[in-house]
Amino acid sequence: MISLEERAKRIKVAVFDVDGILTNGGLMLGDDGLEYKVFHSQDGLGMKMLKNTGLRMAYITGRKSKVVVKRAENTGVSIIYQGIDDKLEAFNDLLDKQGVSAEECLFMGDDVIDIPPMRRAGLAITVPHAMPLVKEYAHYTTERQAGFGAVREVCELLMKAQGTFDAQMAPYLK
Repeated sequence: MISLEERAKRIKVAVFDVDGILTNGGLMLGDDGLEYKVFHSQDGLGMKMLKNTGLRMAYITGRKSKVVVKRAENTGVSIIYQGIDDKLEAFNDLLDKQGVSAEECLFMGDDVIDIPPMRRAGLAITVPHAMPLVKEYAHYTTERQAGFGAVREVCELLMKAQGTFDAQMAPYLK
């Protein structure tokens, strides 16, 4: 059995679902037809620090929204798949285009559409409110809730396992 730390040490690309991972899963639709999402600032800083370590990040999400592109720009996520019905197909495409193995990828999701890439990923992570079946395929369930720092928790887990956490914290501890 491979430990969580060993799995985390191997990761080169962290892939996140959006709704229910980067957000609390709620969907706000305005009378203007626009979709609004609420993101947590701690997740954003965690993603910026993770990018500084050289890890790549991606979103694979079933919905399509301009705000997801804006959030990616703000946090250093350069790989975005939106409006995806088959997340495994998108995950496999990402592996090919990024030149990494499935074992070198983390996938974080919360619903049954996320199970196929979670089963393939070297590190599968979910959140406390995930569907029970999803939890069966996760190597780790965060302590923090989605949309309230769960992604930050994962970013720090990766940095600690890969020995980059102290360097990312150093500017704040002078």
